Amino acid sequence: MKLTFGFRATVCEIIEGKGSMAHVGNLVGKARNVLVITDSGVPPQYAESVLAQFYNASLLIIPQGEESKNFNTLELIIDTLRKREIDRYGALIAVGGGMTCDITGFAASCYNRGIDYYNVPTTLLAQVDASIGGKTALNFGGIKNLVGAFHHPKGVVIDTDTLKTLDKREFYNGLAEVIKMAATSDPALFSLLESDLPLNEILDDIVGAALQIKCDVVLEDPLEHGLRKVLNFGHTIGHAIEIASNGRLLHGESIAAGMTYFCSDEMRKRLERLLKRYYLPVKSPFSGEVLLPYIALDKKRTEGLITTVFVESPGIFDFRKMTPEEVVALI
Repeated sequence: MKLTFGFRATVCEIIEGKGSMAHVGNLVGKARNVLVITDSGVPPQYAESVLAQFYNASLLIIPQGEESKNFNTLELIIDTLRKREIDRYGALIAVGGGMTCDITGFAASCYNRGIDYYNVPTTLLAQVDASIGGKTALNFGGIKNLVGAFHHPKGVVIDTDTLKTLDKREFYNGLAEVIKMAATSDPALFSLLESDLPLNEILDDIVGAALQIKCDVVLEDPLEHGLRKVLNFGHTIGHAIEIASNGRLLHGESIAAGMTYFCSDEMRKRLERLLKRYYLPVKSPFSGEVLLPYIALDKKRTEGLITTVFVESPGIFDFRKMTPEEVVALI
């Protein structure tokens, strides 16, 4: 599967399918001076496979975990780019999950006032969400993605073979984002997820459908002024749960719980059945009182109100402006 979408002067080519990692060099340009960034939790063969496709490539391994998405890691990446004499015609390549894609993209947005970067996501969560759309960021002051920029990748290579090395918890963590997009934007995909078909038989269909949703939304609203806010379904409470859990709950698990508070009764029943099938939470483990300080700091808050997404049934949603206290009252 190949997709291409553009925003202003940036055109992003997306290659998706089994074995597609072998095409990274052709997409980027084998003669370019590149820095490949991966993290310590990613199977090393993936970065090695990418490195082998270039004549002049270096590797930087950063520590695994969301806590690495900070200014210290950003400084390390920029210092490595400088020492490797990578100029504005070089490129960064992220090989890994959402954290790696986010910080690599942000470094690319800053270095030499912006250089090309490419994402090679190796987790389901990154493949359907973090690798596409140009949102790059760091965490700061205990707030997720507080510092960031819109900087679109030049290309994304999604090799679904990499999902074979994910444990079940990480796989279902990513599936939560697919469920999110199906709930708001694709009733056929939601029904497919509800079906009894084995996931390994429909995996490429699921990833492809989620990619199409993300691309369509980003193309229509690249800077999140309107429609793109639909991708935040479940995130208002979900991000607060993720922060309060202090690492005990993964991003997708937190978003899964956050979605259930913004549905009609019938949609909630369908959503909870689906989430439970994949061992995802359906309720917040924290009280509203615990979550209120984090919800109040939501970066999507404007003039005291947060734009939330309410789903009536698969594919039918509306935006609702709420105060943090009104959000907490739902819990």
